[in-house]
This record gives sequence, C-alpha cells and structure tokens, in this order.
Amino acid sequence: MPADPVKALAEALAPDLELERPSEAAHGDYATNAALKLAGARRRPPREIAQELAAQAEALAPVERAEIAGPGFVNLFLRDAWFVDALGTVLADETWPRSGMRVQIEMVSANPTGPLHVAHGRNGAYGDSVARLLEFCGHAVEREYYYNDSGGQMDRFRASVEALRRGEAPPEDGYHGSYIRELADDPGDPVPAMLQRIEQTLERFRIHFDTWERQSVVERRLPELLPKLDTYERDGALWARSSAYGDDEDRVLLRSGDRSPTYRAADVPYLVEKLERGYDRAIYVLGADHHGTRNWYASVARMLGYDPARVEVLLYQLVHLTKGGEATRMSKRRGDVVFLDDFLDEIGVDAARWYLVSRGPDQTIEIDVDLAAERSQKNPVYYVQYAHARIAGILRNAGAAEGTALQLAEPLAAEERELVKRLVEFPAVVAEAAERRGPQGIPAYAIRVADDFHRFYHEHRVLESEQEAFRLALCRATQLVIARCLHLVGVDAPERM
Repeated sequence: MPADPVKALAEALAPDLELERPSEAAHGDYATNAALKLAGARRRPPREIAQELAAQAEALAPVERAEIAGPGFVNLFLRDAWFVDALGTVLADETWPRSGMRVQIEMVSANPTGPLHVAHGRNGAYGDSVARLLEFCGHAVEREYYYNDSGGQMDRFRASVEALRRGEAPPEDGYHGSYIRELADDPGDPVPAMLQRIEQTLERFRIHFDTWERQSVVERRLPELLPKLDTYERDGALWARSSAYGDDEDRVLLRSGDRSPTYRAADVPYLVEKLERGYDRAIYVLGADHHGTRNWYASVARMLGYDPARVEVLLYQLVHLTKGGEATRMSKRRGDVVFLDDFLDEIGVDAARWYLVSRGPDQTIEIDVDLAAERSQKNPVYYVQYAHARIAGILRNAGAAEGTALQLAEPLAAEERELVKRLVEFPAVVAEAAERRGPQGIPAYAIRVADDFHRFYHEHRVLESEQEAFRLALCRATQLVIARCLHLVGVDAPERM
C-alpha cells in the first residue's frame, strides 16, 4: 500500500495508535483516544497517560503542539511542513504492490432472452467497480459472463421468435417485447444475435468481459462430479446433502421423473471449472433473490475438498426508478421493462455508473431519473466532474508554472490544510472499499474531496498569488485523486464541461 502520512505519524507516536480527524478544527488536525483505551490495562488515570502521549507527540518534528481535552483525548496540531510532505506523497502517486492473487468476478450473467435491464446494470456497475478496486490494489482480476444457451427458458425464447417469423403471436408463456420482432426479422438462431446486443450494451457501459462461458458446455462434466458429492435419493430425485456442509438446506440436483439436472446441479461443474483454472478467489455477483442460495457455492466447495474461502458471493438489492414522480415497472416477458440502453440514453453512462454504485449493495437504490440527467450542482456526479474540469482549466492557464517545485511562501490557510488532510485519506478509503467490497465509499469520498476543493477555491486565488507554487501542486493532487475516484466507479474525468 502507498505511504500513509497519517499512519506514519501515529506509529511514530506509539505502536498500534490510531489518529482521527476531529469534527471541529479547534480540536486539532488529528486526535487520539488511546489514553482512554489504555487506562484499564495500565490501571492509571486516562489523563495521566494522555499527558505522556502529549509530551511524546511534541517531541516529534511534525507536531507543533499537543493538547489534552476532556477525559483523556490528545489533540495534535501539525506544522505546515507536514502538510507539504503529505502533499508530496499524494503527488508521488505510488501504486499498490502486486499481490499475486488471481480473482475471477462473474457478474451480470443474464440469459440471452432479451436486452439487459436496469437491474442488470446495477449488477454490472457493482461487480465492475469491485473489479476496478481489486485491480487498483494490485490483484489480477478477470471478468466473466456466464449464460444458459439451452433448456426451457431458452426454448421459450426461440419459440417466441419463431412464432413471429410464421406470422403468429408468441406463446403466452413466451417473450413479448418489441425486441422479439426485431430478432424475427433476421434468419437463424436468435441467441447469438441477442448475445451480441448484450455485449454491445456492456461495452457501452464500460464493462469488458475477458471470458464468456456457456452453461451447456460446463454441464458436460456433471456425470463425473455427481458421484463425488454427498448425495441421497428422496421422492425420486437426487439431493445434495449440502445442509451438512454449511448451506441453508439440501438442494435437488436431478429432478424426479426425467432425472434432468437442475440449475443448482449446473453450479457444481461451473464452480469446479473456476477453481481448476487457478483462481484464488471466485466471486459471484448475484441479485437479492439469490439470498437463499448464498451458502450453496461454499458448501459445494467443501463437499469436493476445496477451500470454501476461495468462494465469495456478493448480493445486491433492487433498483427503483422514478420519472416525473411516477415509478416504473420491469418485466422482460411483458415488454414493459426499462432496458439499460434506454436508461443510458436518458441520463448518460457517467450518471448511470455513479448512481448504481452510490449506495451500499445491501440497500435498495431509488433513482430520480430527472435529477440524474440534470447537469447542475444538485447532481453529485456532475458536481464532482466539475471540480475536475475546473482544476484542468486552472492548470491549462498555469502553463509552464505547472511544473514549479512544491514550496510555501506563507503559512497555510485552514482550507489548504483541510484539503490536504482529505487527499491523504485516499489510500485508506480505497483499501477499505476493496476489503469490504463496498465501492459506494468511493463516490461518497469524492464528494467530500470536491466539497473541500470548492471551499478552498472560493476562498483563495491560485494563479498569480504568493502561494501559487503550493496551490498549483494542491490542485494537481486534487485532480489526480478525483480522477482516480471517478475511474474506480467507471465514470469519465472530463477536462472541460
């Protein structure tokens, strides 16, 4: 992980000590409650321990003074030199070392029975942002799309297209969207054509898949793997004793009667195929309707002797859209679905990517389409992009001055200090978002960076000021961090707006 000036300061003060930013500037640049935590173990008053920590802190070069507050908080006020050095670490733009971990993220994976809709968009935006975070942190990530090209659902899809080709209405249990008629205009199997449309939509959405896997190919290994599972017969069906391996319940693998494999059965060879490819972590991105099978994949790994820690399931909640105060409805078969391409036409790729990861995956997202399409300060993605574009304009006007060495001409203003403190949080924010698989932390942080920058810019002139060298460096560092944030959630960082 890149150098963390705050962590380095904390470690210089005491092992395992943590520093936090106080909510009020009067309480210092950073503060610690370590004395309160240590008091019990050391059997000493917290303020007595705080006095020792304050004395140690004031002996450190970056600390101008340390104050004790309340029952034992230690507030640190830092010298300007620390902020100059901290800004230098941001501008150095160090990268995470390669970790050597190979990760596969399987996402979207909608069967090719129709165009992708907005819920698929949340799956893709979430999964791809997790992939970008892991890549940024040094992991090797591959994206995979898994789909079914045979079976009952695909038969109904093909039958719907064929019916229109004969001049008939699609079957009642078939598919009725206008896209079915478009597919019927071209001869041949409609599945490849539908897949091509899906891939075009995903590329437009800035998601590129490294591999596409068919269920029919994976299922060929099922006969060799079934005997290796812990199974039993009941009511004419073959069951996996998955509840004994951490699953919520046992699962049917082969149906009674025709003994045809279930979708859960197809999961078995697919998981084995993933793990045999050597991935250290196989991540599934699934909708909330898969909550009941969340532990199924790890139970299969246990039954087959694989480390279940190599399997990870990420679940996300629904997406609700409102436009003009009215909610939309989704149904791929009825044809009143909100397709992802239509959503992108309405609000743009940048806003779609931003809004679809702006909330935690465990929360339902409600998107006001009118607001998301608005190019104003009320729209958070526009607000953050505008900060990036404004800085780009400053740097263009700076010309040769852009390369001036980082130096101070006068004491730092409060807005300059606050912006530097915000920027040095970036590595920790990214690390936490990657660890928690929570990309929603990135847009939230980007908004705070933009807030701090706009406050700084409103109060202080950059070009032709006494502090021009430092402020240009501060602008470059802010632009770098904002661009990184936007990239991590699949949003462009414009130079002009």
